[in-house]
Amino acid sequence: MSANNKWRAMSHHQHQPLCTRTHQIGALLLVATTFFFTRMLSTSTLSTSVVHVSQPRFQWGQSQLSLKIYVYQENEIDGLKELLRGRDAKITDEACLKGQWGSQVKIHKLLLQSKQRTWKKEEADLFFVPSYVKCARMMGGLNDKEINSTYVKVISQMPYFRLSGGRNHIFVFPSGAGAHLFKSWATYINRSIILTPEGDRTDKRDTSAFNTWKDIIIPGNIDDGMTKTGDTTVQPLPLSKRKYLANYLGRAQGKAGRLKLIELSKQFPEKLECPDLKFSGPDKLGRKEYFEHLRNSKFCLAPRGESSWTLRFYESFFCGMCSSYIIRSNRIAIPECHRL
Repeated sequence: MSANNKWRAMSHHQHQPLCTRTHQIGALLLVATTFFFTRMLSTSTLSTSVVHVSQPRFQWGQSQLSLKIYVYQENEIDGLKELLRGRDAKITDEACLKGQWGSQVKIHKLLLQSKQRTWKKEEADLFFVPSYVKCARMMGGLNDKEINSTYVKVISQMPYFRLSGGRNHIFVFPSGAGAHLFKSWATYINRSIILTPEGDRTDKRDTSAFNTWKDIIIPGNIDDGMTKTGDTTVQPLPLSKRKYLANYLGRAQGKAGRLKLIELSKQFPEKLECPDLKFSGPDKLGRKEYFEHLRNSKFCLAPRGESSWTLRFYESFFCGMCSSYIIRSNRIAIPECHRL
């Protein structure tokens, strides 16, 4: 073939379209065939059994959840008992149920009684790692260094954690510090599911431990006497019978905003109630007494403390106070009543 003919042949191939009408028709037939076989297989008994095992199935008026959760037992892993009971095993469930961090115990107890609980690790979809480290730390049962080293020791003994990179393991950190209670969280549980009351805690740290793609915001613990159905510890008062315009019931903690409120309450005692409460002694309110004071005001003040989240936001609901009655902490966004 002459050079001229070769050039013509190459020119002919270069100008030929990459996608011809035949290609387009073939692609449409392939899509139609794939759709047809997908619909046909989705109604088969084999596909139905697979869906039942791997995905939740919902119907109008009822739901069927096939999720299986394994809950680690405190004696099956060396160190897990310390995360629950402290170094001397003196921390009790009853003690940790009190206060805003009691959710760490309640979630654990609920999963122990759940229909989704399984005793077989090989069939579990998720694994729950119980720990009461916030309570243990507050009660002197563990210090920060012990919490960190114990978590590392516990995780190193979990073969199913290593198998998934921790993606199917759930941890509860019930305080504003979130997963930062575990100093090495970014190294060991950065892929795990974290339950915490605060979504973005970067005010005192360079990195937030919360990831919106996997982690879940939970409310702080509210006293059971206020959340139960029926006769609660105290009943909400009509607005017309509430004594104060506003109140703040909490500790000052040296925070400027809180100290200013306490000062203002002394100037306007008939309008503002802001006692400097303590953990113990005569300036401590019992649970019933606390809610009796909280319900006696039209506005619930929530000045910023150590972090931006506040338990009073949830407590105010059970005293008949809508979120529009809350003067909010800075750096926190709360929906208004008409959006709830």
